[in-house]
Amino acid sequence: MKFVKQPFFLTAAILGGAAATLAQDSTSLDKLEKQNQELKARLDALEDLVKKEGLTPAAPDTNSIKALSQMTISGFVTASYMHDFSEPPGGTSPGYLWDRKNDNFSLNKVKLTFASPPAEFSGDKWDAGYRVSLIFGQDAPIVNTSATTTGFDVVREAYIDLNVPIGTGLNIKAGELISLLNYESGDGGAVNNNFSQGFQWFFTGNPPSAGVQLTYNVTDWLDVKAREQNGMYAGPVDNNQSKTTMIAVDLKPTKKLWFSLVGFGGREDAFARSLWGGSVLGGFQATDKLSFGTELDYFSFYNSPGVTPSGNSPVWSAGLWTAYDFTKKFGAALRAEVLSDKNGVDASGGALGFSNPPGTGQDLYSLAFTLNYRPTPSIKIQPELRYDHSSCDTGTAFGTKNDRVIAGAGVSYLF
Repeated sequence: MKFVKQPFFLTAAILGGAAATLAQDSTSLDKLEKQNQELKARLDALEDLVKKEGLTPAAPDTNSIKALSQMTISGFVTASYMHDFSEPPGGTSPGYLWDRKNDNFSLNKVKLTFASPPAEFSGDKWDAGYRVSLIFGQDAPIVNTSATTTGFDVVREAYIDLNVPIGTGLNIKAGELISLLNYESGDGGAVNNNFSQGFQWFFTGNPPSAGVQLTYNVTDWLDVKAREQNGMYAGPVDNNQSKTTMIAVDLKPTKKLWFSLVGFGGREDAFARSLWGGSVLGGFQATDKLSFGTELDYFSFYNSPGVTPSGNSPVWSAGLWTAYDFTKKFGAALRAEVLSDKNGVDASGGALGFSNPPGTGQDLYSLAFTLNYRPTPSIKIQPELRYDHSSCDTGTAFGTKNDRVIAGAGVSYLF
């Protein structure tokens, strides 16, 4: 291969052109750099103006987003129809819950619950949560805190849930709390195996009340609760300067057996000067299909001389529940109970429609047989047959009679 020797003037021309091109590119780069600096200055000035005028988009509220993502919404709708064969005057069945209006289609309850995950028991860290339950419908005045107090007519419960890292974790609930008493839930047939509510739930129980509760897990089978609240029957606003104290010891010796021992006492001034007593609640899952429950209550009311009935007035009650699931969709339940109010301090004076005046006592007996059919997990149908008897001397405990039979059915949709 032969190389051709280039003349000197051609080489010089090529080198000179290259130098000119490099000089031109250098000038362009300087110009571009200057433009970039000017643009950056303008953007900085614009950003300062946006900040000054408060036009910067707000950063996402991560706490609010987290709270919404963890919140659960649940509840149920319950409706029913019942017939009281005693044909009570005025169509209202005394002492009966939930369909007190005879031969009436009832929208018993619409319940909505908004809740965070419960505060985790821990001895290492703080944790918090909340729970709010609202109930609307025919049963609301009896189930909720106080239908006569503005702002509480639909409130079933509403509290702050807090874990304090002490020992295994100290749980504190503060706000509107449902009762520690009663084997049955006030949610009625949507939760209970029987559709109607027993006498015990109302007369030897108590409604929600504002207060504070401490719970400590001693072991995995033993915990202790201590509660201070406005009163057994005061609700959201106290009617005196005293409070009611409640102590509950919960035991679970085995996975199938549990007990709760509850003691309470305090000044009332609602319809008795003071009230103290105790309850024993328990449940036993004998087999996968057969279960039992019990409730034993003792209440002692005290009134000053001159008030009817005066002095100490005992009220006691006992209940037994049993349920059997024939299949996953179909089962049956039986409730038997007796309540004794010999001085007429509790189940009297117009309470739930009982016409016997204070001082005129009665014993109440009740049997309720209920079928439970769940065609789907969210639907619960409960036909029920119930018999009630009263020992009231006037013979008119249930309108015009001391015995009655009530038949009907309730249906609930749970979500």
